[in-house]
Amino acid sequence: MAPTYLKKATLTATSDASDVNEIVQNILNDIEAGGDDAAREYAAKFDKYEGNIILSQDDIDAAAALVSDRLKADIRFAAANVRRFAEAQKATVQDFEVEVVPGLIAGQKAIPVDAAGCYVPGGRYSHIASAIMTVTTAKVAGCDHIMACSPPRPGVGVNPAIVYAAHVCGADTIMAIGGVQGVAAMTFGLFDQPKAKILVGPGNQFVAEAKRILFGRVGIDMIAGPTDSLILADKGADPHIVATDLVSQAEHGYNSPVWLVTDDKALAEDVMNRVPTLIADLPELNRENAFAAWRDYAEVILCADREEMAAVSDDYAPEHLTVQAADLDWWLERLTCYGSLFLGEETTVSYGDKASGTNHVLPTSGAAGYTGGLSVHKFMKMVTWQRATREGSRDVAETTARISRLEGMEGHARAADVRLAKYFPGVNFDLSADG
Repeated sequence: MAPTYLKKATLTATSDASDVNEIVQNILNDIEAGGDDAAREYAAKFDKYEGNIILSQDDIDAAAALVSDRLKADIRFAAANVRRFAEAQKATVQDFEVEVVPGLIAGQKAIPVDAAGCYVPGGRYSHIASAIMTVTTAKVAGCDHIMACSPPRPGVGVNPAIVYAAHVCGADTIMAIGGVQGVAAMTFGLFDQPKAKILVGPGNQFVAEAKRILFGRVGIDMIAGPTDSLILADKGADPHIVATDLVSQAEHGYNSPVWLVTDDKALAEDVMNRVPTLIADLPELNRENAFAAWRDYAEVILCADREEMAAVSDDYAPEHLTVQAADLDWWLERLTCYGSLFLGEETTVSYGDKASGTNHVLPTSGAAGYTGGLSVHKFMKMVTWQRATREGSRDVAETTARISRLEGMEGHARAADVRLAKYFPGVNFDLSADG
């Protein structure tokens, strides 16, 4: 049977997408032409901030003094977990060389980008964890210069905990500037900073659009939309925990989809009954976000069995995927499309969002069908190299010449011809296109 929707979304994550392209493009053009002064003007206009853009060591120390010892310890704990996971990821990337044919050696070399720009949201929510996730991972990858920028608050500056986290995790420069102007500052190398080779980190629709426009001139982690989460649950799942996890992700924003996929109707109905009460118990801003997300974007889908549940999940390709069902190894083996997977009741997306070690910068809006999230690999260029002996180049040169002529690329063919003529004088090679 086909899956049954016990609750169907009335909107999608792109339903209210406004055309911000022109606004963002104009800002980028202004800042590229006007440099530091233009960036400062936009910071004053949008952030109501006219203080230091580049934080000095004194600024960093003053911010650190405002962070409690408990929060400092929590930041260090989370950063250590992210660092350990990133180091394990890096260990999977190996330089190598292989003799493709006798005398022809080719290889791979991993080279970190020299300058990385990390965007850390600081508006409605102060994303301390985003500073940890982005800066730590860039540091482990081996980037020479890491910039972190975050929106300052009028008369206050960047949230002190974000400053502390970015500093502890290894940022070389911390910038009190947000929005499109922050992205532009890192990309264009303003305020005496090197030009970023890659931009990473979450942000609002203007930040996302700026990254999209600049992609090509600079690398980006991904083009991200609203965060989304899906839970796979069977009859053995705890309905209170399932409902709580759904609400915890819905509070991200009014357009953050959450989905429950199950093969047990009683569980689905129990969860749907619990969600409104859990939302009502949230603080006001969180409550407004979660209420709108649940009302307009959430779905509850009833399937015939676990295979159908898995197929639905893979079709949605969620950013976050939680399994609260029996036989976790089966799910781990079967599921193929997700940004990050959380197996069992004992873990939750919130752990991954904040402190467990896996990165929380993940593909949204179905992009998990073709890409993964932020990792050390995003900060590293996988380049190739080759060298050959003269004898080893012989067969490759002949083949190159013939294929090139078949394609009509005579210049390519002659680059092979001259080597054959030099290395093997007097040998009559048949290098015509038709053999």
